[in-house]
Amino acid sequence: MGTKQSESDKKIQKTLKESGEIPVHIAIIMDGNGRWAKKRGLPRAAGHKSGIESVRDIVETCSDLGVKYLTLYTFSTENWKRPKQEVSTLMRLLLRSIRNEINGLSKNNVRLLAVGDIASLPVELQKELNDAIEKTKNNTDVALNLALSYSGRWDILEAVKKVVANKLKVDEIDEKSFSELLTTKDIPDPDLLIRTSGEFRVSNFLLWQIAYSEIFISDVFWPDFRRKNLYEAIKNFQQRERRFGKVSEQIKRNDKGI
Repeated sequence: MGTKQSESDKKIQKTLKESGEIPVHIAIIMDGNGRWAKKRGLPRAAGHKSGIESVRDIVETCSDLGVKYLTLYTFSTENWKRPKQEVSTLMRLLLRSIRNEINGLSKNNVRLLAVGDIASLPVELQKELNDAIEKTKNNTDVALNLALSYSGRWDILEAVKKVVANKLKVDEIDEKSFSELLTTKDIPDPDLLIRTSGEFRVSNFLLWQIAYSEIFISDVFWPDFRRKNLYEAIKNFQQRERRFGKVSEQIKRNDKGI
């Protein structure tokens, strides 16, 4: 992180900020690492390693644009079903990445967060992750939220277990109180959900939280996804009319303060 902005970047970002709303929270399903590697005759691990460059660029760009939260679907509950060697490689890569990136995150005022079944991760990785979260907790720029050993159904089921454990009454539960039982309780719902590699599914990601997220599908594999692709997604987002169940006329009246 810390790459000097080009004049072209500054101009594009200024235009984006002036042309519409910048999403407060962007969530990304980082898909296509394996296919990117296969296309080049490389092992799948090469795709995961190359994807780290994309993470750096997107985090930096979100920071420049004023995005407050960036959630990356880093490792899903279902990913544990992959071949043991690939899972082991991913865990080592995550451990090394956190170690290598922590100083850069701190220097650039980025706060690290994590959601998911963190206790299921290797102990060494848990320690590195918790240390990094602690080290960056007072940073005030974009919050980089890693979804690790995470799935939307798992998140909802864990919340239901808390309802039972806390012996909550039916009339004590509404959308707000239930949201506060999810692992994302301190994070606003995503405004924009991006999926790379051209797949049209949400893959068990933030199922409760993306109820009203705008969705953007990019054909680009994650290792090739860069700021120009993020700019495209945000431009598309700014063209959407977010009605949240209302009609256009109501939105327009609210915008005018009527």
